[in-house]
Amino acid sequence: MKQYARLWKSMPKVVFSKTLKQVGWNARLVSGNIAEEVNKLKEQPGGDMSVSGAGLASSFMQLGLIDEFWLYVRPIILGGGKPMFPTLRDKITLKLVETHKFDGGVVLLRYQSAEAHP
Repeated sequence: MKQYARLWKSMPKVVFSKTLKQVGWNARLVSGNIAEEVNKLKEQPGGDMSVSGAGLASSFMQLGLIDEFWLYVRPIILGGGKPMFPTLRDKITLKLVETHKFDGGVVLLRYQSAEAHP
């Protein structure tokens, strides 16, 4: 956990917000066009990006900006809660490219968007 925290802290972050005026250390604020900013980031070298937050991920999905979905699943039956995916206008076709079982029952399901990788 500490090793992950050190890695995460050192990574540059982009915060998308229409209400914040400033963000913390090692982050920059974007309040403009999400698709334009993400496409600029995708053109830069440096590897993968990840999205945190259901609302932002939903916006990214609606705009077709997600190339891969990494789902870490550890089922717990609660009888309610927030849906994993938003209601979408169009279906997103996914291709399973990797599975991995971790100790403790967590399973990684990695899918590629068929539209991003024909």
